[in-house]
Amino acid sequence: MSASKAKIVSRGPLKRTWESAERSTRPAKSDVDGVGIVAILEKSSGPEILLQKQFRPPVDKVTIEVPAGLVDEGESAAVCAVRELKEETGYVGEVLSDRTGVSPLMFNDPGFCNTNLNMVHVKIDMSKPENQDPKPELEENEFIEVFTVPMRKLYAECRRLEAEGYAIDARVGTLAEGIELALKWKL
Repeated sequence: MSASKAKIVSRGPLKRTWESAERSTRPAKSDVDGVGIVAILEKSSGPEILLQKQFRPPVDKVTIEVPAGLVDEGESAAVCAVRELKEETGYVGEVLSDRTGVSPLMFNDPGFCNTNLNMVHVKIDMSKPENQDPKPELEENEFIEVFTVPMRKLYAECRRLEAEGYAIDARVGTLAEGIELALKWKL
């Protein structure tokens, strides 16, 4: 990652210095940096989303996030998502086969950096033996706590966790707001 303050942006008579950062880890032949994984556990009580608690030094807080990871050279977003899901959570999932399986390319914070991702939507079949007692395969520097939340309660849970001092990742918060708005407007 490199930081820059040197860009001068001008639209009409106004000029300003633009702070930015650039990710340098994108694979050479890839358009995407990484994936965010919306992993849904299929339970008899209703769908639950798989989330993580992970300390993030830039915000000096434990954040509430979806599983995520960087794409390896020659790897598709779908393959990366299944790999990262298993590594970070221990769960084995399947990417949705319809048009919602892999999102369009999204930029995390285009006003500041070039980092981008595909959101990958994965279902986790809880009847499969490999999902009965999942064991994460974390890297030495990863400290991740995995938990689930019923989809219908995601917005309220985000509010509760924020009140307890957790930082809510924008992907989780936006998903929670989308669900809440869909419920409100009966979409």
